[in-house]
Amino acid sequence: MTTIEAKIKQLRDENIKWVKLAFTDIDGVHRGKYVSIDKFATILSNGAGFCDCVLGWDMDDQLYDNVEFTGWHTGFPDALYKIDLSTERRLPDEHNIPFYLVEFNTKDGGEHPICPRSLLKRVLTKANSMNIDVKLAFEYEFFIFNETPETVREKNYQNLNHYTQGNFGYSLLRANAKADMYHQFLEYCEQMDFALEGLHCETGPGVWEAAIGYDSALNMADKATLFKTFSKSFFQKQDLMATFMAKCSMDYPGQSGHVHQSLYDATTGDSLFYQERAEHHISDTMRHYIAGQQKYLKPLLAMCAPTINSYTRLIKGFWAPTAATWGVENRTTALRVIGNNAKSQRVEFRLGSADANPYLVASAVISAGLLGIEQQLKPTNALIGNAYEQEDELPDELQLATNLRDAARDFQRCEELTQVFGEDFFRHFYATRMWEVREYERQVTDWQMQRYFEII
Repeated sequence: MTTIEAKIKQLRDENIKWVKLAFTDIDGVHRGKYVSIDKFATILSNGAGFCDCVLGWDMDDQLYDNVEFTGWHTGFPDALYKIDLSTERRLPDEHNIPFYLVEFNTKDGGEHPICPRSLLKRVLTKANSMNIDVKLAFEYEFFIFNETPETVREKNYQNLNHYTQGNFGYSLLRANAKADMYHQFLEYCEQMDFALEGLHCETGPGVWEAAIGYDSALNMADKATLFKTFSKSFFQKQDLMATFMAKCSMDYPGQSGHVHQSLYDATTGDSLFYQERAEHHISDTMRHYIAGQQKYLKPLLAMCAPTINSYTRLIKGFWAPTAATWGVENRTTALRVIGNNAKSQRVEFRLGSADANPYLVASAVISAGLLGIEQQLKPTNALIGNAYEQEDELPDELQLATNLRDAARDFQRCEELTQVFGEDFFRHFYATRMWEVREYERQVTDWQMQRYFEII
């Protein structure tokens, strides 16, 4: 009996009638559908397709007017996809029906050029060719509001009611008072196979921070994307709303999506970052990896801070770096070296915002690090103390853009990225970010009305 036949038999024996399928678009938004068990069996055997508009529209379902891969000029054919059976989860709040991630592929079965999950798989193939095994851990900050999708729109997203009040970072008071919700959420995350290794109140009203337990790079990116989507649905079922916007108020720090990274020898399993007698135990490989991220963070910023809102977080003194800096146990730098043994030695990428697509973030940081190893790059000196006060002294190539337009242009100017990601993804991603900029520029904001309506 083949793997497919065995899976279908198992599900039929369980009297499963429906399964749910999903993928992420370029913005990290999960899209998918229910299919019958009969259709599921057909897809496993023969593949299937979604209208390829799902790869050619933005998070508001508006078609990009500037992309080549899909559009009215193509007639919107099906984009073929396949199901990854290894991603099976059972949805506890849907009678335990099976859930699977899918990824797009080409007609000959190859990896799709602009599918975010396929992009990460190509990056990891390169790592494997270097005999490197990559492990990651994502951690997210997010606001919870005592609101519903209806009430936020009625209020025009103004004067929203926070789930809890006041600044209670790491507070046991809030965690004790809301213990039932914490425990429900922790259990739900475990059931969904993105179990957390830490959960606490962060500074700000109704802010939580969750650390997902580390895993291999692809599994972790899967878990991170699912964590964001299913956390939002979990809280909506409690008549609450969670947001992963990079910043939803200038009164509070922004919401990050930090990534902890460690490399291992794929043959022996030994840490490639740890060297017993080196300063801070930082191996030469780790130095090259850090140097690669320093060099390429500027052109890759748009993949890690992909929205207009992302850049409201990247402000000096607001717990988010504004230059490609690094330091040892220094939370004011973009790259923070952590660890004092082979198991814990890692680098934390502190630049990413909570609104970014985890597949793209992982692709960006791993690619940058691998380029550093290939090119035997050397990092700058580690910064000690307040990095914000030292950033202006750094060379221009380490200074990061302060808005999405400039970040997208930095991406476009880096020809090396066409070799890393492929020409199709390179052009497509740049076009999507410039679309996002133009959509923003078409709006008349409340600030503009208040500023100019009467006095100008």
